[in-house]
Amino acid sequence: MAASGKLSTCRLPPLPTIREIIKLLRLQAAKQLSQNFLLDLRLTDKIVRKAGNLTNAYVYEVGPGPGGITRSILNADVAELLVVEKDTRFIPGLQMLSDAAPGKLRIVHGDVLTFKVEKAFSESLKRPWEDDPPNVHIIGNLPFSVSTPLIIKWLENISCRDGPFVYGRTQMTLTFQKEVAERLAANTGSKQRSRLSVMAQYLCNVRHIFTIPGQAFVPKPENVPSSMPRDETEVRGKVDVGVVHFTPLIQPKIEQPFKLVEKVVQNVFQFRRKYCHRGLRMLFPEAQRLESTGRLLELADIDPTLRPRQLSISHFKSLCDVYRKMCDEDPQLFAYNFREELKRRKSKNEEKEEDDAENYRL
Repeated sequence: MAASGKLSTCRLPPLPTIREIIKLLRLQAAKQLSQNFLLDLRLTDKIVRKAGNLTNAYVYEVGPGPGGITRSILNADVAELLVVEKDTRFIPGLQMLSDAAPGKLRIVHGDVLTFKVEKAFSESLKRPWEDDPPNVHIIGNLPFSVSTPLIIKWLENISCRDGPFVYGRTQMTLTFQKEVAERLAANTGSKQRSRLSVMAQYLCNVRHIFTIPGQAFVPKPENVPSSMPRDETEVRGKVDVGVVHFTPLIQPKIEQPFKLVEKVVQNVFQFRRKYCHRGLRMLFPEAQRLESTGRLLELADIDPTLRPRQLSISHFKSLCDVYRKMCDEDPQLFAYNFREELKRRKSKNEEKEEDDAENYRL
């Protein structure tokens, strides 16, 4: 569990401040990468404290940038810190930290979305899933443009116990825009309840531990365009940042394949202001839609007039369990995508219109 004790007394030697390094290396945050620098070491120290006791821990930091959180992690007396940074402009500044902490900091130029962290640390660090979390932590100030795809990827890794979770129930302390942080931790019935709430909470203990005001960052963070479903996006504007702590559960609250759970949850929340039956209907081909939706709701014992945000994890467990049985009965059902059916119907209509126009000309 996260601890709030003081950082270790092991300190780095005197170094230029993060602000001085940014000036020295002429670094500017890349807006297209939604980069934002956190320069206040009191805040970076607080993020690291909330990650727990890191003395002699092995830490994987994602998106270190100019190295603000990196310094705080190194000051926590870790055994080893691995940082993965995509932007080559930050490597010289990180190398300065590596030189100041010999043997502690390992720098990888790469993409966190594709980096194989399961091969990064010693096999000896692995712990059985049922044991306490391993002495491996993930910490990061995530760019908004990758935060949601990355946490979904890691949640799937938790479900499969692979990726960073080959070591056991690896804990994560990550930043998100405040609205996303609130969704991740939102309770049943909350206006912030969303797809992310359910996907995170059926696999993890999720805590939104504190909020950092946007003015603490340089530049102040903004929302970014997103390819995620509408419930994950916000109107562009200046935003605050939430720090969220994740501890994987020993036993997931829904024991079905991740992709199946994701499909059910995503369909429910695509019509978040409608009754839940509206989204559930889209799980089934049009020819059997009404009958199959009614059967799903009846067998799962779900009130069809509940709104998506009113559905608990227990409700989703029942829906996923019944939907799995229906997919077992009809092996083609899980592959069904209502959007593909709409595309085929639209294509047929366009072909018919072309044929009608050709016949009219004749």
